[in-house]
Amino acid sequence: MEHRLRLRCAPGLLLSLSLGGAAQAQIAVATPISAEVEAGHARLLASPLLKQVLAGLQADDARALADLKVLTEIPAPPFKERARAEAFLALLRAHGLPEAAMDGEGNVIGLRKGSGQGPLLVVSAHLDTVFPEGTDVTVKERDGRLYAPGISDDTRGLAVLISWLEVLNKNQVQTVGDLMFVGDVGEEELGNLRGMKALFRDHPQIDGLVGLEPGEGNGVITVGTGSHRYEVLFHGPGGHSFMAFGLPSAIHAMGRAIAKIGDVRTPSEPKTTFTVGTVSGGTSVNTIAGEARMAVDIRSNAMPMLLEAEEKIMVAVAAGAAEENQRWDSDKISVQTRLIGDRPAGNTPARSIIVQAALRSIAASGKTPLLMSASTDANLPMSLGIPAIILGSGGKTGGFHARDEWFDPRGAWEGAQTALTTVLALVGVQGISEPMLARRTPRP
Repeated sequence: MEHRLRLRCAPGLLLSLSLGGAAQAQIAVATPISAEVEAGHARLLASPLLKQVLAGLQADDARALADLKVLTEIPAPPFKERARAEAFLALLRAHGLPEAAMDGEGNVIGLRKGSGQGPLLVVSAHLDTVFPEGTDVTVKERDGRLYAPGISDDTRGLAVLISWLEVLNKNQVQTVGDLMFVGDVGEEELGNLRGMKALFRDHPQIDGLVGLEPGEGNGVITVGTGSHRYEVLFHGPGGHSFMAFGLPSAIHAMGRAIAKIGDVRTPSEPKTTFTVGTVSGGTSVNTIAGEARMAVDIRSNAMPMLLEAEEKIMVAVAAGAAEENQRWDSDKISVQTRLIGDRPAGNTPARSIIVQAALRSIAASGKTPLLMSASTDANLPMSLGIPAIILGSGGKTGGFHARDEWFDPRGAWEGAQTALTTVLALVGVQGISEPMLARRTPRP
């Protein structure tokens, strides 16, 4: 998961929240729960079967923790998730989905069929981590916490999916809708959501998605922060710093462009940001650079603002090159741009059934619900207009994307309970509750 960017209170609650030492925010968002959601939850929450399932998740916590340790110690760098995918596939098959398989992109998919004409809901967690090959992924325990790269983001989510499957099957829960269990690839770094893009391309009948990411279980990600990332390459003639003085420099052109990018203005709402993240180039200290490159990250919670910022930055890049050419009365500096990251922005409205079901489940657990924004797997379905949210997989976590990433398993089953309650409310349970999630397209 790319780091969360914004939090706001819901539904109709006032919360004072501190984010890593930043200024506190107090924002009230009125999101009344519909009578339909209230009634459906009342039936579900009162059922002995749900109580049995939730108790089963708590009882399964130790076994799920063992899965977490095993999966965490299988490296899954971006674009090299296969070993972990194979292990996750084996777990799906061992826990009741013998026909689970890996698709052409590397996603692991298993379908738990419902009882009739209900919706098809994806429940997912991503297989990949940000850490390169060779990273020590051994799980270490200190003071009740487990430390290892990727242990919470998002290996914990994978372990929770297996726990859900174990408990649903053990208690013979028959859902009305179908549940598609997915361990997907390409969520981190330059994976560009390739796993989700393949999933929704190949399965157009999907009606919604509930993804799992790190979190104690009170947050609902409803806004998908989009991003475009570019590699920008400046070319020039190059030459000796003394003998060829007067030729334009690729590095100087890049510097001019960076200064102009720094002057770009973006709106604070919807939040829109940019940065030149890396730079490189040149041959030696006494050489007029013939080549320089930089990587630019542009983000927004709304695609129109992202595209507007992108246009301004491309103008700044071209102007930097033009200024360097003009300075030396030359036309030797040229620029190439290459899109290396493309994540669409999107959102799921707070009043949609999928969000309301999650808010009601969180409130029933005794926690204060929060609406949040982030760049996650949910970006893709959100951009397609398909209901999608991300929920916390349970447990306190920290150090995301750092080698000392940690997970505190104490009470972590509570978050898994809350998310599963949401899922069951959405797909319905035979003899107890009807599905809240609507089918998007008719099916035979």
